[in-house]
Amino acid sequence: MRQFLLLLLLPACMRAQSLDPSAYHHPRSGLAKCHRVFTEQKTGRVAFMGGSITEHGAWREKICDYLRQRYPDTKFEFINAGISSTGSTPGAFRLSKDVLAHGRIDLFFEEAAVNDPTNGFTGKYQVRGMEGIIRQALASNPSMYILMLHFVDPDKMADYNQGRTPEVIRKHEAVAEHYRVNSIDLAREVTERIRAGEFNWKDDFKDLHPSPFGHEVYARSIRAFLDKAFGEAVGGKGRSPRKRLPRPLDPFSYDGGRYLPIAEAHDLQGFRMLDPWQPTDGYPTRKQYVGIPALAADSAGASFTLRFHGRAVGLCLDAGPDAGIIEYDIDGKWKGRRDLFTKWSHMLHLPWYILLEDELPEGKHELRVRIAPEKNPKSKGHALRVLYLLVNG
Repeated sequence: MRQFLLLLLLPACMRAQSLDPSAYHHPRSGLAKCHRVFTEQKTGRVAFMGGSITEHGAWREKICDYLRQRYPDTKFEFINAGISSTGSTPGAFRLSKDVLAHGRIDLFFEEAAVNDPTNGFTGKYQVRGMEGIIRQALASNPSMYILMLHFVDPDKMADYNQGRTPEVIRKHEAVAEHYRVNSIDLAREVTERIRAGEFNWKDDFKDLHPSPFGHEVYARSIRAFLDKAFGEAVGGKGRSPRKRLPRPLDPFSYDGGRYLPIAEAHDLQGFRMLDPWQPTDGYPTRKQYVGIPALAADSAGASFTLRFHGRAVGLCLDAGPDAGIIEYDIDGKWKGRRDLFTKWSHMLHLPWYILLEDELPEGKHELRVRIAPEKNPKSKGHALRVLYLLVNG
């Protein structure tokens, strides 16, 4: 660890012993327009979206400091849209509210490689979620400079050490390549630096939520990426801008993902509006999902109906210690049931995003949701608290 800390303090020309960060960088689009906004308009809006490693990330603050130092005369607005436990599917539905509502975004950092598989989203949904984020972002500003980050965890290290690229990184990289989005494979970089003996996981990096040392490893690589991209922009060597969005990789990607207010639910049977909702059982929460309205019921048989237009529908809900089981139909046809109690529900009120159906024909539909009489044996009740209704299309 001491050797690597000394390397971090050395100028670039003296770091020959350290692996080159550029080996893990995938530049696909230029920073010229972003650089022009920063230097000519003297303003910049930079957004960071991801899970807990972004929300509470020292790496993020280091990149904010880097931009302030590189452009000392520029007034920056930094948006921290990191929320613990969320990945690309939640991201596609919350992007408009949490990021795009702030106005034109010039520089956008996106990460979801840790939480997507952790939360049980398989390859198809890793593409649908990430493609939904990227298409919405570029539709809002075709010149937006996007940097996709793949953070490390033990499962990814195990894959790389066995010669495999983790599935979630392959899926996210397919999206990045299709849309000429820049990316950094920090998972592979950390794995190979550990293998090269620069530092170790247990004593130095510590955890998938990195130590301060680990955050500096991330920040150093990101700074190196941006240094080169900004240098090309200054020298007029940046890559050509995008002309238009390509056809989607998956026609059911969440490129129209959005929230509907819970007030649009009707025919309420046993449900009531709680405004604001705040748990009183003493369990921890995610601060972004309390103090807001909730459509709530806690008894079997309670139901509501939603009429919507789109090709997907779902719920953002509180999967807390008393989460129940729901059953539902769409357009009068039985579709199934979902157990809302997760492996984390016993210890916190978890914001949980579920898509009940995401391959509907585009058009008008009707969803009916009912709390089932059964419950998970580990749950304390039958509760369903809907925070947002999810629609794609």
